[in-house]
Amino acid sequence: MIENRDGILVLDRINKSFPGVHALKNMSFSVRKGEVHAICGENGAGKSTLMKVVTGVYPPDSGDIYVDGKKVTIKSPNNAFDQGIAIMYQETSLFNEMTILENMFLNHEITRKIGPITVLDYKAMENKVQGIFQRMNVKLDLHEKVKNIGMASKQLVEIAKALTFNSKILIMDEPTASLTDREVTALFEIIRGLKAQGVSIVYISHRLEEIFEICDRVTIIRDGEFISCMDVASTTKDRLVADMVGREVTTYYPKVDVDIGDVAIEFKNINQGRLLHDVSLNVRRGEIVGLSGLAGAGRTEFAQAVCGITKIDSGKILIGGKEVRIDSYRKAMAEGIVYVSEDRGKYGLVLGMDIKKNVSLPQLHTISKRSMIDFKREREMGTKAIGLFGIKAPNEDFIVENLSGGNQQKVSVARATALEPKLMILDEPTRGVDVGAKAEIHRIIGGLVEQGLSILMISSELPELLGMCDRIYVMNAGRIVGEFDRAHASQEAILKVALETNDETNGKAGESHA
Repeated sequence: MIENRDGILVLDRINKSFPGVHALKNMSFSVRKGEVHAICGENGAGKSTLMKVVTGVYPPDSGDIYVDGKKVTIKSPNNAFDQGIAIMYQETSLFNEMTILENMFLNHEITRKIGPITVLDYKAMENKVQGIFQRMNVKLDLHEKVKNIGMASKQLVEIAKALTFNSKILIMDEPTASLTDREVTALFEIIRGLKAQGVSIVYISHRLEEIFEICDRVTIIRDGEFISCMDVASTTKDRLVADMVGREVTTYYPKVDVDIGDVAIEFKNINQGRLLHDVSLNVRRGEIVGLSGLAGAGRTEFAQAVCGITKIDSGKILIGGKEVRIDSYRKAMAEGIVYVSEDRGKYGLVLGMDIKKNVSLPQLHTISKRSMIDFKREREMGTKAIGLFGIKAPNEDFIVENLSGGNQQKVSVARATALEPKLMILDEPTRGVDVGAKAEIHRIIGGLVEQGLSILMISSELPELLGMCDRIYVMNAGRIVGEFDRAHASQEAILKVALETNDETNGKAGESHA
């Protein structure tokens, strides 16, 4: 029970259940005025459910909510807005064809009377937004359509939109997931400014380094229950992780020693319009090769091009020394190349299907006879995937949409592995998953290379590449600008190469640092 209800937002012994799931169990949580308070926990720990209770999406089964010391009942999102509580989700909720101004006041427009007629008061809305932008030190064209602005600007609009409700409590759910390092720095400056103005911020993130940089306190949730609340300045990453997963995590990057064989796949001088320029790299049997670079460097574009998802203009792909032609993803799979997308919800999985259907989908032709699916074989594949990859689900009939992010990612990898590929391209394999799930996915990757599989890993997290890879290539503006072996790779060296201008790196393409 929360004894001190002086916090601007206090949740006391909140319970919430769904059929077969007790999502929140006597959960208590409090936020002080003008603090940045992190909430951490594994995928499926109850963070999203808790925030939906706070914002009126779900009614609690029991428990009390206090705002400014007064007990309140939050029945809907609009009711939450009335209480000064707003949320910005990881995926922006803006309408692309509407202007920034129209998005910001959607469903709570400022109006005025002209005789008996009520009209929108655009001048009053513009003045209010300009005042908010001034508080945030932001400059945007209010009449620009949202479809024409970048992800960082969309995040800023979401924050400003929340402040149009005169929000005193702002919930940020994975706000930096789609931002570059430079954009994250700018966002943190805005957060510090809002904090100085007395706005309280609830910050949800899997990126622990951000919590230590921007947050004052951190609350850990596990299995829907309160575990701990600590001042960030007095705790450590290892302590947070131990509270999150319920055990000590001895290593985040369980690299296995594997005898690396001959070159399994080689890409030579791959070109694609203005996106890719003479990209050459190779991956040996049993090797994990990393592909690093800043946002927009061309890493995903390269992966999709060599998998036949998009078409290359020129270049060669050699498998086992023999040139192959890949003009479709089906041909890539037939040649032993599979791609696990960074956007598992959009490109990797059919979220409304169950586990067994997702795992078997890419190879229905192999488990079907005369257009009839062998359902027994399909079920066996789902059961095998759950056991082999440690997917936390009651059975193979469980709908993927209801899995945590980490377990969804395991299904993506299981689906690709079932094709028995020669090369697996993993694009941001641990994006949006918690620390415990990351360690499990890294363990799975290690097991795959032990079986002789070759892996090309694209990641924006340098510690992940340094911890898991045997070699790392660096891309800049669609070119390979550096190559590091494990012994000589470091964050400083990789970033230095990645940040160099094109003019400086054109003469260094393919340079080896061994």
